[in-house]
Amino acid sequence: MGLFVLLPLVLPVTAWPIARLAEQHLHPRRATWLLTGVGAVLALCSTLCVALIAVVGTAAVPGNPLPDSWSDPEVRAAVPFDDVMGRASIPALVAVACAVVFTLWRHRRVRREAERALAGLPASSVAVLPDEAPYAYALPGGRGRVVVSTAMLACLTGRERRALFAHERAHLAHRHHRFLLVAQLAARAHPFLRPLRTAVAYGAERWADEEAAQLVGDRRLMARAVGRAALVGAATPTPTFAALAAPGPVPRRVAALLGPVPPAAGWPPAYTPAGLAAWIAAGGAAVSALSSLNAAVALTVILRAALAA
Repeated sequence: MGLFVLLPLVLPVTAWPIARLAEQHLHPRRATWLLTGVGAVLALCSTLCVALIAVVGTAAVPGNPLPDSWSDPEVRAAVPFDDVMGRASIPALVAVACAVVFTLWRHRRVRREAERALAGLPASSVAVLPDEAPYAYALPGGRGRVVVSTAMLACLTGRERRALFAHERAHLAHRHHRFLLVAQLAARAHPFLRPLRTAVAYGAERWADEEAAQLVGDRRLMARAVGRAALVGAATPTPTFAALAAPGPVPRRVAALLGPVPPAAGWPPAYTPAGLAAWIAAGGAAVSALSSLNAAVALTVILRAALAA
C-alpha cells in the first residue's frame, strides 16, 4: 500500500475547484447529482482509509483486542508512519462518528418539529400557517407538503405565489433533501468536502428555480419572486423548523434567472470549464475509490498471510 493508502485523505482538497467550476458552468441538475455523488464517494473512501490505518497502527498497542498476528512487522510496514498515524486515527474516527450521528439526529429532530407545527391542519399538499414571520419551505415525508406562512403570502402577488409554490414543489418532486443530507454527511466525514456541501445546496436551489421558471413560463417573474421572498424573509427571525429550507445565495440565483437558460443536454466537452469540472470530479472520485479498494485488498491479503503463519 505505502503512501498510496493516503490518497483518499488528500484528494478531497480538489473539492473547492470542482465545486466552483460545476456550479458556474454545469446545469444545476447535473451539478447537484455530480457533486453529491463525488462527495459521497470521497467521504466513504477517506473514512475507510482512516479505519484501515487505525486497524494497522494500533494493533501493537497493549490491551488492543485485535489478534496479535495483526501487529506483525509486515502488516505494519504496509502503512507509512503506522504508529503515529494509527494513534491519531482513533480520535479522528470517533469525531467522524459523532459528527455523523449528530447530523442525522438533528435532521430527524428538525423534521419532527416541522411535523408537530402542522399537527391539526388538513392533510393537503399545501399547509398555510397563521404566522407573522414570512417563510416558505418544502417539508419531505410521504408525498411531502409545502409549508408557507400567511405573512409570506401577503407579501407576494398572485403570480409570485404560483412561482413560489412551483419552486417548493420542485424540491419535493426531486427529493432535494436527500442530496442535502448526503452532502452534509460527507462534509462531516472530511472537512475538505465542505465546499461541496455549499455547492450542492446552491445547486438544489437553482435546480428548483429552473424547474419553477419553466413551469410558470417567465424567468423574470421567477427572479422577482425569489428576490422578494428573500427580502421579506430576511427581516424576521427564521423558525427552527424552517432550517430545512436553505435559500442559498439569492443575488446569484436572481442573476442566473435573468440570464440565459443553462444547457441541459449532453456531457460537456472536456476542453470547456464545465467539462473540466466534470472530468476532475469523476477522475478524483475514481482514483480515491481505486486507492481505497487497493488498500483494503492489500491489507486483507497481508492479514490473512499473517494469520496463517
